[in-house]
Amino acid sequence: MSTKFQKVFAPFPSNYELIDAGGGKKLERFGDIILIRPEVQAYFKSENTFLEWNKIAHAEYVEKDTKKGTWHFLQNNVPEKWQINLGELLINLEFSQFKHIGIFPEQALNWNLISEKIHADDSFLNLFAYTGVASLYARNKGAQVTHVDSVKQLISHSKLNMESSNLSDIKWVHEDALKFAQKEVRREKKYKGIIMDPPAFGLGTKGEKWILDQKLPELLQAAAELLDNKGFLIVNTYSPKVSAENLYDLANSIFVSKKIKVEELWMKSTSNKNLYFGNILSVY
Repeated sequence: MSTKFQKVFAPFPSNYELIDAGGGKKLERFGDIILIRPEVQAYFKSENTFLEWNKIAHAEYVEKDTKKGTWHFLQNNVPEKWQINLGELLINLEFSQFKHIGIFPEQALNWNLISEKIHADDSFLNLFAYTGVASLYARNKGAQVTHVDSVKQLISHSKLNMESSNLSDIKWVHEDALKFAQKEVRREKKYKGIIMDPPAFGLGTKGEKWILDQKLPELLQAAAELLDNKGFLIVNTYSPKVSAENLYDLANSIFVSKKIKVEELWMKSTSNKNLYFGNILSVY
């Protein structure tokens, strides 16, 4: 992290609270359900003890290694699935085999930006779209939304979120995000808004390895060619190999006629602990 780049703090989305963090974990409330999950950036001491956390938490995800873990339930009758409202949207959450449950709350900053920037009938592209919350925010404003993810189960979850939110007509694309973007370039498509939250590491639809720092130049180049002259791009990076300086320099070499801003994304807990969630590149 660099002190050159401004810190921005994500607001809590409705029905969410980052209660405490520390000791490699974070304590969060999603609606009525309180969870303990691993957090590598929580390297400091928590405000309250883990014993106090366990008294109020419903479940904790315990990692066996970086790829595997299990949920340990700390209270009886905890639902396997539940819903939370994000304004007019209804999001479905569930205990998966991983630590994720269907939403990245720190993205609230970007969801708010989408709501401000996107308008009815604008074309909007969501790459690495996960469970589609950004897609829903854009569709709720009347945008024509294309949602791209390489995991079929996540697209199914996104469709459920769309239906639960009484929305329709999102275009679903099950494909590697970079490959799809490059095809759209060849088709000479343009988008008024593009958002992407690429993983540091991952797999494509055919098991291809994805390493962000290696693919980022191609990804930003494709985005530059897809972006409307008056459009906006939001990119979140959460990789130790992509610093704010690297991100800014790369974007500056590609988006030569656009305004570029790189900020550090943070969230403050209600116990006054700050957590870092990577860098945000904004292009206007």
